[in-house]
Amino acid sequence: MQGILEGLLFIGGDEGVTIDKVKEVLEIDDEKLNYLINNLKESYDSADRGICLEQAGDTLKLVTKLEYKDYYKKMVDIDSDLLSTAALETLAIIAYNQPMVRSQVDEVRGVDSSYNIRRLVLKGLIEEKGRSELPGRPILYGTTDKFLSHFGLSNLSELPKIEEEEVVDEDVDLFESKYQEN
Repeated sequence: MQGILEGLLFIGGDEGVTIDKVKEVLEIDDEKLNYLINNLKESYDSADRGICLEQAGDTLKLVTKLEYKDYYKKMVDIDSDLLSTAALETLAIIAYNQPMVRSQVDEVRGVDSSYNIRRLVLKGLIEEKGRSELPGRPILYGTTDKFLSHFGLSNLSELPKIEEEEVVDEDVDLFESKYQEN
């Protein structure tokens, strides 16, 4: 059961998993869940582990240990000015529509954006702006002052205007087609 709990937390990603959801999936009561949580926390407390179990209210999630943050920063290359196309796309969506939750960004992009959001947070280009009122109270993201300076802007109103394409909805009448039977 502990391995299943760990897998559920991994799947939950940045948003984590609610205690109620874990109990529902594992079909266990509070006592059994508390036992599993304590065992997993104890396992992660070992010095040879790089992650730990965090509980915020009724949400559980796996996070990296703070004592190793300098190594994690090196891996994501925070000082790099280069952003991937996917990261730029994610950043643009957030900049123009902020504040937004990850699932909204995912919906616009059509793919999972959690990795890009994590990288943008680590680079200091976006930050947590609060919690949404949506179920699970997901994190709202918005741009930072570093974002503005990185792109040479003094405020968000200086973002380039996006011209929306006009979509013409032409109903085609199949009976009045230019192709007719003879």
